[in-house]
Formats: sequence, structure tokens, C-alpha cells
Amino acid sequence: MLGNSDLKISRIGFGCMSLDPGKPESESILNGALEAGINYFDTADLYKQGLNESMLGRAFQGKRDRVILASKAGNQWRADGSGWDWNPSPAYIQSCLEQSLLRLKTDYIDLYQLHGGTLDDPIDDIIEVFEKLKASGKIRFYGISSIRPNVIREYTKRSSIISVMIQYSLLDRRPEGEVLSMLLNKEIGVLVRGGLAKGLLISDKTGPFLNYSAEDVRGVADAIKAITPVNGSLLNTCLQWIFRNQAVSSTVVGIRTNEQLEDVLRYDASVIIDETHFKYLETLLQPDHYTTNL
Repeated sequence: MLGNSDLKISRIGFGCMSLDPGKPESESILNGALEAGINYFDTADLYKQGLNESMLGRAFQGKRDRVILASKAGNQWRADGSGWDWNPSPAYIQSCLEQSLLRLKTDYIDLYQLHGGTLDDPIDDIIEVFEKLKASGKIRFYGISSIRPNVIREYTKRSSIISVMIQYSLLDRRPEGEVLSMLLNKEIGVLVRGGLAKGLLISDKTGPFLNYSAEDVRGVADAIKAITPVNGSLLNTCLQWIFRNQAVSSTVVGIRTNEQLEDVLRYDASVIIDETHFKYLETLLQPDHYTTNL
């Protein structure tokens, strides 16, 4: 169950951002995931300027009752397509929802999320519009996607959010400082994104990540390989480490190919990694911390 809601979501969610709406196989990948037991699909109006949502709408026609759809709003594309700007105004959020409903070919969204947030936003007005959308039946629940502890704290105090989507992995343990425990205590579900650190933890490619050097990253990736059972999945090891934290409801994994989907579907919670191995992984790098003004 996601937070204190009645949304029963798969332990692994499908992150749709990198799935290409222009490729015919994308819709079959979505349906392959659904048939295999993944029911949580996360998109946003920002992705491919709405085409990502339209793809989900086509793929899940006639299957809406089997799917937990999550989308987001708050980022507004510039007219010239050169980028986007933050626009959390209630009127804009409401207009975004109406367009998302049309693209997704549905009359409601299960989880509607604020796609960012700052302390300078009109937070009470934002909460009010989400509550109105919920009362109207156009959304079932709402949450936020944010890495800002101070923003998250305000929404936990002032709203009825059921979830927070946050970046968390062995290369980004910043949420452990206070965010995860705060959300657990409030019974607010955590949706993890970036759990594989852009694939750096499970592939041969390497590079810097946050404040860590490429050498640091390579060291952690090599250690993950070392503790993963023979013929085991590196992804499995990374996700098991994440799920050790009781606050986590689901890990949303970005999937864009059939091969990646197959790797995700090999996740097996029964393949247990010894706790001493996980403790060792956590000693390899000094955990970073959020800056105080976030």
C-alpha cells in the first residue's frame, strides 16, 4: 500500500520518462510489464512534451482498471521549445491536469504529483487546488516529487500527501539524514527514483556522480559485483539494499528496452544478500548531505 492510501502498487514501478513514444515497441514493453505484474506507471506532462502520456493512454486502452497511473505537473515548456520554467500556480496545475487526462485517455489519475517545489511557492494555494481536484474525483491522491527536505517538511505538515518521490541509491544517501525517517513516521510512502544512479551501479561504464569521483563510483560498482551471487543480478542487489529501508514503498526503475524490462523482472526478493555485505557497501563512501537551504 502506498502510504496511508488504498493504492496497492507493485514493489517495482515502471519509470516511463526514457521510453520513446516514437517507437512501436514501446507500447508492447508497457503491456509486457503490466502482464508480468508491474501495475505502477509513472509519467509526467513534461516528458516528450506530453507525448509520453499519450503513449500510455494508447497502451492501456481497455485496461485502465488494472493500472495505477501517476503523473506530475508544475514545469511549463517555453513556447519556443528551448526548455521549461517552474510554474506552480494553481490555475496552471489545474489546466495541466485537464490536458493530462485527455492524453492519458482517462477521467482520473491515481496519483498526481507536484513536479518539484520551493519554499517560495504559494504552498497553501497549491494544496488547495490538489484538494479540490481530489474532491472532484479527477485525482484519487496527490504527492510531491522533491529532493528538498524543507519543502517536503512543509507538505507533510500542511497537506494530505500520500507519497514523496525522491532520489535514493548507494551513491545518493542524502535522504537518510532526516527525510526517510520523517516520512516513515508520518506514514507517507516513499517512491524511490534513481536507485541505479543512472545505471552506473550495474554497468561497466563509469563517471562522476554528485560529489563522488569516477574512481569512487567504480569502487562501489565493483563491490556490488563482488557481493552479488554467481549468476545473480546486480539490479537485484541494488534494489534489495534500497528495500532494507522501511520507509520505501516502491522503487521506480526507468525502462526503455525489452532487455531492461527482462532484467527488472528477474528481481527476486528470495535471493538474500547477507547483511554484513550491505554494511560493507555503506562503508565505502562517506554519505553526502543536503545543503541546509534546500
